[in-house]
Amino acid sequence: LGDPNDTTLRKVEREVLIPKIMRDRARAEFCTQEVADFEECCKASSVFMVATCRKQNSALKDCLSRWYQNEAFKEECRAIYLQERSEYRSTGIPKKHRVEKI
Repeated sequence: LGDPNDTTLRKVEREVLIPKIMRDRARAEFCTQEVADFEECCKASSVFMVATCRKQNSALKDCLSRWYQNEAFKEECRAIYLQERSEYRSTGIPKKHRVEKI
């Protein structure tokens, strides 16, 4: 599975997996109001959402972009990814199958 203490990253990890963590965290933790506004507009507009929800979509993109460009946030997400990868390499159990201990 690899060395659990190895911190080198492959291209797919840098360009796909870590940005996915960033996107998910930004949407769930920091841009919740923008996400809610956009979803509400889409539900209300149905077919015409492309034209009517531009303002909300733009606000959501701006919020996400701010977090994608934040270097401290990027480092946090990188550390989260490396911790998850290290746990997987140590145990051989993927995150989705691990039982969290309370």
